[in-house]
Amino acid sequence: MTKSPPLKNTKVFQPIKVSINTISNRVVFVPTTRRRNLEDNTPSQLTAQHYDERSKYPGSLVITEATFVSGRAGALSTAPAIETKKQTEAWKKVVQRIHDNGSFASSQLWFLGRVSYEPEVLKQKGFDLVGPSAIYSSAANEKNAIAAGNPLRSLSETEIKDIIYTDYTNAAKNAIEAGYDYIELHGAHGYLLDQFLQPVSNARTDKYGGSIENRARFVLELIDHLIPIVGASKLAIRLSPWAKAQGMIAEKDSVHPITTFSYLLNELQKRADTGNQLAYISIVEPRVSGGLDVADDQIVGNNDFITQIWKGIVIRAGNYSYDAPEFRSIQEDVENDRTLVGFSRYFTSNPDLVNRLAEGFELTPYNRPTFYSESNWGYNTYNEYGDSKSYLEDEEGKNLPKEISESINTK
Repeated sequence: MTKSPPLKNTKVFQPIKVSINTISNRVVFVPTTRRRNLEDNTPSQLTAQHYDERSKYPGSLVITEATFVSGRAGALSTAPAIETKKQTEAWKKVVQRIHDNGSFASSQLWFLGRVSYEPEVLKQKGFDLVGPSAIYSSAANEKNAIAAGNPLRSLSETEIKDIIYTDYTNAAKNAIEAGYDYIELHGAHGYLLDQFLQPVSNARTDKYGGSIENRARFVLELIDHLIPIVGASKLAIRLSPWAKAQGMIAEKDSVHPITTFSYLLNELQKRADTGNQLAYISIVEPRVSGGLDVADDQIVGNNDFITQIWKGIVIRAGNYSYDAPEFRSIQEDVENDRTLVGFSRYFTSNPDLVNRLAEGFELTPYNRPTFYSESNWGYNTYNEYGDSKSYLEDEEGKNLPKEISESINTK
């Protein structure tokens, strides 16, 4: 990538208040679940090293990877959870490294719902594959669920309450115990909260389905329940109005995403107006859908309506490298003094990304095939700018998986 102009003297590197904390710059490490944790979903030494290296620029905000709130929230080997004491203690050590670097941490709480990737593992653990309605996200997911003997079923109202009062409550308390500065609810990319919001995945006829007010009820009840537990100033949510990921169809749905998400944002602003303003709202730009970039001629809509309704802090993320090396869009988007911008892929290949953007240093390209390899290769094998350390792929890719079985609790 061509050398970029330094951004250190632009508004991108002016401090900004995010609820109770002052962030030193407006470049955020947004979640990347790279699956380098233990088989029991506990963060590993590799995880701790990864976040340590990417929080060295003092005062930065790091949102750690999507993290299961409970066993029934989803089955995915080497993805993290924050349900047990062991998992919480491991995250505590990760957060401590981020804090030792003078930076801030946010935990993204995750419930897969109908798109749980390993329905057979869910069944082995005694959990059903569940969602707002028994509507599969794809024919392939339906085939896998039926083959596993774990067909998708609709959550009961009692189960919805239990997910709020047990799963999310326990996870949120654990995140606070681990020292997190913020808690972000994953309401994007077709996961459970998003499934309730959108008609394509929610065909319920009770108080959690049908009208916009009903479809948003689960999300708002969850937020209202967590506010007195963790404080509105520590609570956030991520949304992806335009993403056509995991069965979502955005503007092709029976209710337009601007209509659905405008209602939700307006409700959140009402809470802010009465003293319960969330720390931030994280928004996925229409330039990406799930983990893929959207071609320019396929981009539909924009997120301008977000800041017209929500008056608080916004984190906008999604292919902010599209206009590199000038990065004009970053500078334009932070001009309103309440927007931060998120990177994920380039944080993987540039552990010192914030400093590189500040100084205008060249960025190291990322290698997508190594994102989810479950070894250290392509994870902690990228250098800071100017560092000439070399790595052997065989050594990093084949020998180091043994280290993933070493919990950071044992070190």
